[in-house]
Amino acid sequence: MVATQRFTSLRRGLFLAAVCVTALGLAVHFLVPGDLGPLFADALYTVLVYLLLALLSPKTARYLVAVAAFAISALIELAQLTGLPAQLAVIFPPSRLVFGTTFSAPDLLAYAVGALMVWAVDSGILRRRQQLRAAHLE
Repeated sequence: MVATQRFTSLRRGLFLAAVCVTALGLAVHFLVPGDLGPLFADALYTVLVYLLLALLSPKTARYLVAVAAFAISALIELAQLTGLPAQLAVIFPPSRLVFGTTFSAPDLLAYAVGALMVWAVDSGILRRRQQLRAAHLE
């Protein structure tokens, strides 16, 4: 029962974090002018992918989740070279928020930074939870 509660608590936290990151990412995308806004939004995009992957597979090693989040983000960015995301955006404009339309090499760096940052924060949180749990059992 305790393990089930921890699992549910972890998933709840990941879901809440994903909702917050989505809201922050949209705010940054639409409200922050200049060159840094889009890069920050791109890093948050990879953070969201990480959180969703962790939510779907909470027992997967976090470094693998970070690698997968970066890979998915990078693949979507590279797909923009084909023109398919731009065509999809014409048919269904909201898809532009997920798939983008124009390739930008600096976005790949933003994805890497996002994946590294969320991995570091999540790993720190998980370590702290384990320390607290161990101290509680003593």
